[in-house]
Amino acid sequence: MRIKSPKDFWAGLMFIGFGAFAMAWAYANYQMGTAVRMGPAYFPILLGGLLALLGALVFIGSFAVEGPPLPHMNMRPLVLISVACVVYGYVMKPLGLVIATACLVYISAFGGHEFKWKEVTILYVILIIFSVLVFVKGLTLPFPLWPAFLGY
Repeated sequence: MRIKSPKDFWAGLMFIGFGAFAMAWAYANYQMGTAVRMGPAYFPILLGGLLALLGALVFIGSFAVEGPPLPHMNMRPLVLISVACVVYGYVMKPLGLVIATACLVYISAFGGHEFKWKEVTILYVILIIFSVLVFVKGLTLPFPLWPAFLGY
């Protein structure tokens, strides 16, 4: 069989994979229950099954319907945004919200096709003001704003 639509082929496989993972995770970690008395696994298994079914339909359709070729995938944005999220998670507690958010914004911005210091800095300032107002002041979450060694 020849794949006529590579985008649909890979999208279908991705849907099937995510749906199967959701079903397996819910089944392994939660009780299923019954249709009358649903357990915590019931809804994730149902949604995962529907996602896998949709993926199977898209996957099968990739062999029947002609589609455009798959464009070249640039790995730089994927890697840098993932690294930025991991760095944010690791430096949040020791360095505080302000520095962790700076790491997140600047590392993620390097993943784009163009990087302008002025625009990224404006984005960072707006994001940190919003984060402090909403999460620290509004929701009173116990996020450290600065590193502990600065005494704040």
